[in-house]
Amino acid sequence: MRITVIGCGQCGGRIADEFFRLNVKSRVQRGMEIATGIFAVNTDIADLSGLSRIKRDHQHRIVIGNQKTGGHGVGKINELGAEIAREDGDKVIDALRTSEDFADTDAFLLVSSAAGGTGSGAIGILSQLMKERYVDKPVYNLIVLPFAHEEATESRTIYNTATCLKSSYLVADAVFLVDNQRYVRKSFSIGANLHKINRTVVEPFYDLLCAGEEQKPEFIGSKIVDAGDIIQTLAGWTVIGHSTVQIPRLGFTWPWGHADKEADFHSKASETHRGIKALHGAISELSVKCNPTDARRGLYLLSAPSKEMNMDLLRSIGAILKTTASEAVIRTGDYPRNTSSVGITLILSELINVAKVMDYFTKALNYIYTTKNKREGIDLRHKSIEDAFQDIPSLLK
Repeated sequence: MRITVIGCGQCGGRIADEFFRLNVKSRVQRGMEIATGIFAVNTDIADLSGLSRIKRDHQHRIVIGNQKTGGHGVGKINELGAEIAREDGDKVIDALRTSEDFADTDAFLLVSSAAGGTGSGAIGILSQLMKERYVDKPVYNLIVLPFAHEEATESRTIYNTATCLKSSYLVADAVFLVDNQRYVRKSFSIGANLHKINRTVVEPFYDLLCAGEEQKPEFIGSKIVDAGDIIQTLAGWTVIGHSTVQIPRLGFTWPWGHADKEADFHSKASETHRGIKALHGAISELSVKCNPTDARRGLYLLSAPSKEMNMDLLRSIGAILKTTASEAVIRTGDYPRNTSSVGITLILSELINVAKVMDYFTKALNYIYTTKNKREGIDLRHKSIEDAFQDIPSLLK
């Protein structure tokens, strides 16, 4: 699957920068392109200048709203970010057309933080613009949720997050949710944490995007996961997880007297165990904590040396997922690789309930009613996401 990535705001631009790295990695390691174009959109010139990989020209690092902000951002007012994106959105469309491989794009992926100003406001507007201009291509959003300390100290953070989530959900074909807090390492510095988090956010997409673009026969799976499978899987609230388990370099040497069949039994059992361990790791590393039984669609991709993949493993993975995500239609695929590990990428999509999202809606409504002196203590825990939507403002027009 080949995607066009558009990073909105500071956070979105930095993650788009990591997708650029991922595309270079796929080109060097596997001889394929997984991105047809990577762009960063921002009202802050300094943020755009701080990117390290995206091409340094005005067609790939796109400044919007310069007349209103002077190139210094929107001060966390996402309504202003949305207004500017509405006015200058054509700049992004014009930039996309400069990409030589744009016609080969299977889907758009727009990336942003939910808590900021430019990205939070612009992502829904730009997604709407993509949907109107390119009706035959799906538009996906990847939205990064704020850190716990941001939620605790900045009321505007909650409001921006709720309005951003609502606006994106209304227009995007699917919204990947990423919880920053799940990736924090307390022993790391702020800069190291952000770099590690951004890299961790994009890594699960690597095998997923490469599998359907593979051309070498020895790396083509018996069940290929291509753009069609991914598009049919993605809908609404979505989470993604990835995990790998290393394969021991030295196998156990059996003493004389043990039958070859016994050795083969233990070998197959170890292979199955590694695959199951990778699956449990992918479930525990999902980008947002959720209840898998709330998913209506799912997909997993097994990536490992051919000798590590057997029918027992596939049957075991299928049985675990059937129990874990009992209401979901699960698509499967395998991707043979000459690696020293077994990896699983897991997507759960069309989630009918995400507690984290409902919590933002609850807190945002409390914020709205409190600031307007109407009422306090709104509790939406027993309402559906659709009901909560009616009271949360939308940035779309």
